[in-house]
Amino acid sequence: MEKEIVYLDRNEHNYGPPPSVYQILKNADLTKISWYSRSFMTGSKSKLAAYLSEKFGLPEKNILLGYGGEDILKQVVHCYISFDRTQRTLLIPRYSWWYYKAIADEVDGKTVTFPIYQDGDQFRFDIDGMKRVYREEKPDMILISSPNNPTGNSLSLEDLKQVIEAVDQDTVIVLDEAYALYANPDTSYIKPLIEETPNLLLVRSFSKYYGLAGLRIGYGFMGNGLSKFAKFSARYLGYNRLSEEIAIAAMEEKGYYEEINRKMKEDKALFAKELGSMEGFTVFRSDANFILVEIPETMVQGLKRFMNDKGLIIKFMNEDGFTHHLRISLGTQEQNQRVIEAIKAYVRG
Repeated sequence: MEKEIVYLDRNEHNYGPPPSVYQILKNADLTKISWYSRSFMTGSKSKLAAYLSEKFGLPEKNILLGYGGEDILKQVVHCYISFDRTQRTLLIPRYSWWYYKAIADEVDGKTVTFPIYQDGDQFRFDIDGMKRVYREEKPDMILISSPNNPTGNSLSLEDLKQVIEAVDQDTVIVLDEAYALYANPDTSYIKPLIEETPNLLLVRSFSKYYGLAGLRIGYGFMGNGLSKFAKFSARYLGYNRLSEEIAIAAMEEKGYYEEINRKMKEDKALFAKELGSMEGFTVFRSDANFILVEIPETMVQGLKRFMNDKGLIIKFMNEDGFTHHLRISLGTQEQNQRVIEAIKAYVRG
């Protein structure tokens, strides 16, 4: 019998979307595959853009869609950190998703970092450090993820406003909120923040919280000062019509996702209790759908082979600052229990 592989290494959503999403797929009008969207005839970018406009109380000109949040991030960096006579600069967290630097490199951008520091069993953004680096480097763009991957810490609204006040309006501020709904279901701050901050782009995704990673659809909100990007990101022929319907159906299932998030919070506490009590282990607090775990360096290779043999695929990090750390994506409660028991079994020998 073939061994079941459980993938908990890419921050995906192992519970899957609600039944209403599958109903849309089951009953889909397949003629839509052959025809471009006609939303422009109603003065709208798309069905999903119109839905988001109404839901968040912002004009459609402030809404954008992309092929996942990844696509929007790539677009905005390529738009503003692009080839020029002088090299342009992107400011990112010291510990962050490797992809941020990669997309800046694609257009010969310079990447500088601001500090994130460990405070016991959690990480924190160094806001004063960020301001200092900003003054020294004068970057063209600041990119912050909240919650941050892989450290799991969030940027408070108060700290974000400090950042906004400290930078010039010709500096683009990008806030990657792919994991934000795990930390805070309240989205009421988005409308005033976008209205008050012309140089802000806030990026979200349907991949993480909504469990639609394979659908590849993301969305965002941009301030009125980003007219260059509004033109750069516009899609004349529209977006995937079926994906839009699925995304709307998912957003309507608030209770379904809140229950899953409740289970994930329970499991984060369980990981902290069960693994955090073992010698040499630190389970860091996380506002996202993953946890970062520091383990004894001597265990890395053996534990990796042990977990792989059991078909439990977690991320063994191997990058500057995180050479003996695990990043474990939260699966179902059964899967999470299997991971805990397997790690404990290996430690017991």
